Amino acid sequence: MYVALTAVSAAFGLSSGVIQVRISEALCVLPAYFSSAIPGVTIGCLIANIFFGASALDIAVGTLATLIGAIICWLIRKWPYAASVPTILSNALIIPVVLILQNIGTWNEYFYFAGTVGLGELIACGILGTLIIVWFEQRKKRKNIKEKTESAGEEAKPEISEEPEEKEKEE
Repeated sequence: MYVALTAVSAAFGLSSGVIQVRISEALCVLPAYFSSAIPGVTIGCLIANIFFGASALDIAVGTLATLIGAIICWLIRKWPYAASVPTILSNALIIPVVLILQNIGTWNEYFYFAGTVGLGELIACGILGTLIIVWFEQRKKRKNIKEKTESAGEEAKPEISEEPEEKEKEE
């Protein structure tokens, strides 16, 4: 799924470079709910970087940035609404170094690159990722309400005895 969503961004020229909005980055919040999403988004990022023409440096370091964000996301899973922060920060801090080492800019432009990459991550992971989180949290609430209602309903049911009651009165 990560690769397919990156393809959508690539179609608009937004999957790599100084200005990038990979909508696939929204999936980077999933480790807050599933540890199996850590290798999922990491391998997805690796494959996407290979397929969409990233340099060897970007393939290695960009994938590492995704892995770092995914692991930290899993570590802070008790605070799901913060799940996008590690991915936003790891990419905003690491990817500018890749861009500079690829001679796309100079060290004087580090903060500009951090801002453009960070803004793209804020859109993709911060906004779209938060929509995923909201969906999961609402689903959890509905499930909890349903379970509480069902268990309360079971407790409220009168017990039915399998033996008929004796209604004989002694006179």
